[in-house]
Amino acid sequence: MHASPCSSPVPSQRSLSAFRNTAVLLAGGLVFATTPAFAQQWPVKPVRMIVPFAVGGGTDIQARLFSTKLQPALGQQVIVDNRTGAGGNIGAELVAKAPPDGYTVLFQSASLAVNASLYRKLNYNATRDFSPVMLVSSTPLILVTHPSVPAKNVKELVALAKSKPGVFNFGSNSTGTTSHLAAELMKTMTGTTMTHIPYKGAGQAVIALVGGEIDMLFTTIIAAVPHIESGRMRALAVTTLKRAPSLPNVPTVDETLKGFESDNWYGMFFPAKTPAAIISRFHAEMTKVLTDPDVKKLMESQGAVPLGTTPEELSRYLLSEIDKYAKVIKASGAQAD
Repeated sequence: MHASPCSSPVPSQRSLSAFRNTAVLLAGGLVFATTPAFAQQWPVKPVRMIVPFAVGGGTDIQARLFSTKLQPALGQQVIVDNRTGAGGNIGAELVAKAPPDGYTVLFQSASLAVNASLYRKLNYNATRDFSPVMLVSSTPLILVTHPSVPAKNVKELVALAKSKPGVFNFGSNSTGTTSHLAAELMKTMTGTTMTHIPYKGAGQAVIALVGGEIDMLFTTIIAAVPHIESGRMRALAVTTLKRAPSLPNVPTVDETLKGFESDNWYGMFFPAKTPAAIISRFHAEMTKVLTDPDVKKLMESQGAVPLGTTPEELSRYLLSEIDKYAKVIKASGAQAD
């Protein structure tokens, strides 16, 4: 028997399934179709740039410089929002859990890679919960000693440390900072035993070295230069693979210890799943900012080297940094609560 033209046949399970699949595909198509239009309109309100460290620090200084330059390009305010605490984890977590709509961006330092191993438990995942934008800049650390230390270069320093196992010491800004882990990396690479003396911040560590409380320190160029020029510190080497433009006569640690690298790098990250078109737009504007003569001049005065990588390059670099510091942290036994 054939159904009459007026009757409404009951659809089979197969046809219902096909209908649902078609609907899903159509809905997905609508989402993808509207995403570029949404991204073209972005931003329609202020963008928050989360800085997970205090006002006046290296991360904050660069962030405020970039926000000023980005505002005319984006046509909206870029507001620097300092969310400090837990070694940078509070600010990072805030961005990781923010809506992926392009209105919250993280400006973070190498602590993002360090904290992945330094902390027993984090409420975010450094590689899963962010969309990398750009490796923005790198600031070398500089290895300095008190003038009383009879070592004029890295080779002599290593020999001296080996001759006094456990007696020779080094200071740091605090446990788990790059100033600490740079020394731990040197220990691992040279097989030396040195005593770690942590301080509460870079200022205290620098004062301790000038006062002769500690033998050596990895610190920022901007903090060290006045004391180097006055003769109260001796500069031995910088920690990047290339010599610092502001100190061209100071060698790199890598020139003596091949493969040594431990810098303060800075990167931009959106929450994971932020539309690619927004990331591309923001990346393009940041690329222009980094070529601005005023920006380059101020960054150089801070000892920073502008980089401006692709998102993919930052993603690969972050993975390599997490792996590097995981090994150093394991070897040193460093741990934060």
